[in-house]
Order: sequence, then structure tokens, then C-alpha cells
Amino acid sequence: MSEHSANPSAAAATGRSRAVKAVIPAAGLATRFLPATKAVPKELLPVVDRPVLQYIVEEATQAGLNDVLLITGRGKTAMVDHFDRRPDLEERLASKPELLAAVKRTEDLAEIYTCRQPEQLGLGHAVGYAEAHVGDAPFAVLLGDEFVRPSEPLLPAMLELQARTGGVVLAFFEVDPAETTRYGIASVEPAESELTGIGDVVKVTGMVEKPKPEDAPSNLAVLGRYVLPGRIFDAIKRTKPGSGGEIQLTDAMELLRTEGVPVHAIVYRGTRYDTGMPLGYLQTVVQIACEREDLGAEFRKWLTEFVNSDASGGPNT
Repeated sequence: MSEHSANPSAAAATGRSRAVKAVIPAAGLATRFLPATKAVPKELLPVVDRPVLQYIVEEATQAGLNDVLLITGRGKTAMVDHFDRRPDLEERLASKPELLAAVKRTEDLAEIYTCRQPEQLGLGHAVGYAEAHVGDAPFAVLLGDEFVRPSEPLLPAMLELQARTGGVVLAFFEVDPAETTRYGIASVEPAESELTGIGDVVKVTGMVEKPKPEDAPSNLAVLGRYVLPGRIFDAIKRTKPGSGGEIQLTDAMELLRTEGVPVHAIVYRGTRYDTGMPLGYLQTVVQIACEREDLGAEFRKWLTEFVNSDASGGPNT
């Protein structure tokens, strides 16, 4: 269950409801990881001994979002299985309490629901499938290939900010200008003074999906976390295909902004793990392995020896 209960102060002060549900779009084909992802969903690739998806669900529940909807696709039922009970496995692990606790933890993390996206036509298209589950209440969207360090949480501040404004809340991080073609990029201005106590908050004045460096309005990229009002679903329905011929969530949010819906963001300066590409995935595995109390010291020692060894021969194993 959640380690931190939701703070009701903002909702009580504004009369607005606070997001209590999380949506994780996870229907993509993960072509960058083929052939590994031909039969295994990218979201279940292990980071040491936990799949990427578990880290993301844990991030949601840590912020009090215990209702989680997975937007899935063909061949991805294993994602749901990961959070289901395994009585046969639990029986086999009866004499191994630590392993048994780790397995049972996945069952108790959250209430997991699923919805099938039959055709992948963009992030906005995927989020649109959550309407029946979410209704007109605000909700969080967590992309299925990145997460943040638990000791440096991001979602609580985003939920607080959305409860105060009632609008769209994003998370940004700074990127090298040459990398703007990989992300949604925003133009911003200082936020209203009453919002600055929540964190490093900015007001969003515009967004563009994957611009060329010379066309980018800033180097603030959209991190894969959103807290959205229920009216986003109507905006998605009115959004035409954009970058890549797909229905982009960035375009739907920009449509709401032009119609007067406030859009703010928190600039995140904590540790972000990006497993969306092989290099980032490998970096995440190494970093988290180095930080593990049970593995870190021995792994760092081996890694140092490997890096310092003759490249032609490598270290002794």
C-alpha cells in the first residue's frame, strides 16, 4: 500500500478533487529492444531483480495513487500477471520468507486494472482509452519507461499543484539542446507567487512536440509524468494527428491551454531513470545495482576492475 497518504489540504482549500488514480500507457511495440521484446514486454525487463513496471507502480503508490490502470496491447498480458497472485509459487517459497515477501509485495501494491489499446496511434490516443475508468476526475499519467528515485519524489508536488490550479500539471527536466528532437519542449514564464511554495513551479506558455534544436523554445523537456483534468478526454477527441501522424498528448494539452485551462509544471532536479532506449536502460541497471546495499559494494568493485582492465582481455571472472 501507499507509504504516504494523500494530503487533502489543497482539495479542501479549493473545493477541487485530488487525483487518486494513475494511468500507465504500456501498449507500445518497443522496437528499440527487439528481439528481446518480441515475447517479453519492455515494461517487464528487469532492473536487477524488479521489472521497470514495478518501479513505476511503486512510484504511484508512494504518492497515494493506489488505483492503477494499465493501457496494454497484444502480447502484454504478462504485465498483469506480474501483479497477480501465484499460490503455487508462494507455497514453494514458504521456507524462504524474504523471497516470499518480495513476491507477495507485488500483489499488495495497488489495485491493478487493464484496458486494451488495439492500435498504437500515439500517446494521446492511448490516454483516451482511460476515460471510462477515470471519468471526469483528475488523474495522473506515468509513462512506462521512466521513473524517479524514491527518495526524491516528484508526484506529490504535482498532485498538490493540480489540486490548487485545477488545470494541467507537467514535469520538466533540462536537456542538452541537441536532444530536443526526442521530447515535447515547452516555453515558460514565472509562475504565480501563490504557487511557488510547492516547488520549482513555472507557468507553461506553449508546447511543441519534438522540435529541431533551432526551433525549440527552451531546453525544458517533458518528463513522463502528467496530472490532468478530466476534460483532457474531450480535447483528445478534438486533436488531429500531429508528429508522426499520431494523436499526441502534447497537442491535446496545448489545445486546452489555448482555451484558457491553466498549464503549469514542476522542474524536476532529482534523479530520473530512463529505460526507453538500450543505453538508458543499461545505465539504469548499473546505477541501481551500484546503489543496492546487498550488491553495491561487490558490484562497484567488479565494475571498477572491469573499466580499468585491458579492453582486449577484460577482468578475470
